[in-house]
Amino acid sequence: MPKQSVKALVEGGKATAAPPLGPALGPLGVNIGLVVSEINKKTASFKGMQVPITVEVAEDKSFTVNVGTPPASALILKEAGLEKGSGNPLADKVADLRIEQIIKIAKMKEGSLLGKTLKERVKEIIGTCNSMGILVHGVSTKEAIKQVNEGKFNKEIKEEKTELTAEELKELEKEREKLMKEIEARREEYVKTAKSIISSMQGKERSEIKKKLAEAKVPKQIIDELLPAEVAVAPEGAAAAPVGGSAAAAQKAEGKPKAEGKSEAPKGKEKK
Repeated sequence: MPKQSVKALVEGGKATAAPPLGPALGPLGVNIGLVVSEINKKTASFKGMQVPITVEVAEDKSFTVNVGTPPASALILKEAGLEKGSGNPLADKVADLRIEQIIKIAKMKEGSLLGKTLKERVKEIIGTCNSMGILVHGVSTKEAIKQVNEGKFNKEIKEEKTELTAEELKELEKEREKLMKEIEARREEYVKTAKSIISSMQGKERSEIKKKLAEAKVPKQIIDELLPAEVAVAPEGAAAAPVGGSAAAAQKAEGKPKAEGKSEAPKGKEKK
């Protein structure tokens, strides 16, 4: 008889024999208490998260528990208390993680990472933080990996430390708020610069204005917000004309007729 399997979503470390797990395992003749205990042991690091698990039961009633995990990026966001990473990771840092949190994620993703040791897997997770605009112990990911290589976190990695104190968590929250305020301040400066450039280049081709904005190091996201693909920014109360276009083009866009009092004779005919 082939192995039978049961798949379910459980809260990390808090699986019970209640539905849907218990009723699904019952007909297989397996010791439900032992299965639940093994599931909780393997999912303890996923506290507060829904974890996909698969229980495979052999003919002799022995069983194995396989635990799936969300992508490393999702686990990083959860630890950082964010919904998404930075839109401009090179310039905007949105959060800071401690090495304990990195170790925790590395242990969670152990089965799907390339590193053979926990230290190698820790560096993989730090590498993922790089593309998300997340610092590690207050430094860039490049510097954090260098510190790992130099042995700065050997003690924490050897002890597989994954918990932070309430005070440490509070400090991280303050750091995240500080980073967000810095991002907002930089954005306001970029917007101010961009608006000034766009205003001074009214009537120019969009490509020319865009090039000038890029030279001023205005982020692409802000350029796209302030410089629509087809329509240039116009003075308040005035018709928005296509970038580089004429007033006549703007009138046409609004459905306005040409100058009043003038008519155009049909082609091929002369007025009498």
